Amino acid sequence: MSQDIEERIKACVRELATLLYEQADKSQLTDLESIEKKVRSQILESVSPEIAPFFVEQKTGTKVGKTRKIKSLVGELKLKTKQLQKLGVKPRIRLSPLLQKCCLRLSANVSYQNAEIEVEALTGIKVGHSTQQKLVLSQDFQLPLAKQAVSEVSVDGGKVRLRGKPLAGCHWRDYKTVRLQGIYYGAFFDDNQSLIDYVNSQQLVNPLVCLGDGHDGVWNLVREFGQDQFSRCEILDWYHLKENLYKVGGSLKRLKAAETLLWQGQVEAAKTLFNHCRGKQAKNFIAYLEKHFSRIVNYSYYQAEQLCSIGSGAVESAIKQIGLRIKISGAQWNVESVNHILSVRCAYLNGLLAV
Repeated sequence: MSQDIEERIKACVRELATLLYEQADKSQLTDLESIEKKVRSQILESVSPEIAPFFVEQKTGTKVGKTRKIKSLVGELKLKTKQLQKLGVKPRIRLSPLLQKCCLRLSANVSYQNAEIEVEALTGIKVGHSTQQKLVLSQDFQLPLAKQAVSEVSVDGGKVRLRGKPLAGCHWRDYKTVRLQGIYYGAFFDDNQSLIDYVNSQQLVNPLVCLGDGHDGVWNLVREFGQDQFSRCEILDWYHLKENLYKVGGSLKRLKAAETLLWQGQVEAAKTLFNHCRGKQAKNFIAYLEKHFSRIVNYSYYQAEQLCSIGSGAVESAIKQIGLRIKISGAQWNVESVNHILSVRCAYLNGLLAV
């Protein structure tokens, strides 16, 4: 920008500031905060709604069509349908793309009621909580494809509280979460096939390392990863294995010895330490080891050589991150809306709502 242009802009702005100050209620301008609020409201009401349409007209080269009102971060804009078409704005949309993205970012982190409060506080634009909810329900986010070949996948389940019938109360249901390379998030409620399809849409390394806990539902999903003649290296999460070991109780010396053996992948030797135990917990643990025998690896070697992760911490972290939204205080969800809120939360965590 040339110095001449800068001077002309400054002169216009000074004249504009004088006019706006004359129209302001001086009694309300008590401190810097009140001045900030007043200037922002005046700009949103009188200044930017005149500037933005000029930019739009210059860019689109048209003034044809019915006038539509679009609420935006620069105030309420009166734009023509042809202009909006050329700018890629869908019909019947009342919020500008950037305002939508800001609303979705907030709705992905806080309740719709709080999103209404926050968006007005941050932008000066009021978007009601019901509009925020409708916006989330109208989205169809596509989960991202990994930028590199996927060599490691971890799967786990989380809980979501569903709204029940009147007088029946709420109840908890499971959803499944997948994490690719410890980077990309995906969450699915009552839709295991979509999770399988998402994983299989990636460029998968053969063999594919799959991590999970001892839940059958996790390994039933893992079994579907990859195409025909595709091999998987299934690894039982070390920390879940250790947790189940210490549930046996009894001699601490025996538990420590078993932990050392299992850390080295010596399942049979670890089992022999509990062969003479009569307790139910010990028998359950032996059955647990037999069930997951092929998934218990030499964790010590895998960690030392940094071959892959030995725990499903990445996906457990994802469940905690997702839970920060779906488990906020008092949250109860309709069955139809669960996948929508999971989708917008994952879109936020995957960086798809960056501005």
